[in-house]
Amino acid sequence: MPGRGQARTVVDMAGHSVSIPERPGRIADLWFAHNTLTIMLGAVDRIAVTDDLPSARPWMYRVAPALARAVPMAGPVPNAETLLGAGVDVAFVSAGSPAELPLRRIGMPVVDAGFTDAASMIRAVDLTADVLGDARSHDMARLYEATLTEAIRRVRTATAPVAITDRPRILHVKSLAPLTVDGADTIIDDWITIAGGRNAADGIVGVMRPVSMEQVAAWDPDVLILGPDAGTFDDVPQGSAWSALRAVRTGRVYRNPAGVFPWDRYGCEFLLQILWTAQKLYPDRFRDIDMMSETTRFYHMFFGYDLTPAEARRILSALPPEGGQ
Repeated sequence: MPGRGQARTVVDMAGHSVSIPERPGRIADLWFAHNTLTIMLGAVDRIAVTDDLPSARPWMYRVAPALARAVPMAGPVPNAETLLGAGVDVAFVSAGSPAELPLRRIGMPVVDAGFTDAASMIRAVDLTADVLGDARSHDMARLYEATLTEAIRRVRTATAPVAITDRPRILHVKSLAPLTVDGADTIIDDWITIAGGRNAADGIVGVMRPVSMEQVAAWDPDVLILGPDAGTFDDVPQGSAWSALRAVRTGRVYRNPAGVFPWDRYGCEFLLQILWTAQKLYPDRFRDIDMMSETTRFYHMFFGYDLTPAEARRILSALPPEGGQ
């Protein structure tokens, strides 16, 4: 296998000891969400193979145009010959990825960098910086962790006086057709809770779980947050049934922003998601939060990209860049 310097060992998120080059020069990023961490840590130019396609992640390619030089891979199992031909030094995957065993069989170092909640995301950021093996990535990891910690402290301090029983019940809908929601033990549940809400999906564990409209009506959430690509009520069966929900009647239905990655899913824009959600839930407590400014500052600080006001508005509205990537 190609390499950069002497081998060293890292312990990945699954507890595997993986021998990698001292400074991997060419990376296969084979988990959609993880590409955002690599970009944030300043190593987009080292991504040789990616499973994030321009059609699915136009903001990612707008913010990190060097990603266009990477070989795009579609499907859950990458072609091993393609990775070998691309000179890949190490591959990042998520837990349980079907790509893991085939790549290990050909001797490629495979690092499980998957995470499921805020705490494991921080560990994945640190792990990724360790794999990248340079001072810049470690500095950026520390900056991100400090900034995230401060954002969480800021939000929790403002919402601390609100009794648990008075906190709004939020249903996060990943898709309207088929109808799927996100439950406990997820990063979605984390940002709902940190922002001062309660997850309305009682008894649901995990992401993208199918439910019935009758179940949603029984939950009758105070707030509905629709994933950026969830669809609209007008386009789904039983669309009229949504109008009977408390959240719809009171006008508390929000479309989740989406940028380099959907903010509500498993990316570093989790930090922005906390601030955005807190402001939607408690506008009077967070009058000092200007999401245009917060978004622009985050992109400059962590992606090295200066958003125009029009670009920031489109991200906050879950719209793609004008003119594509």
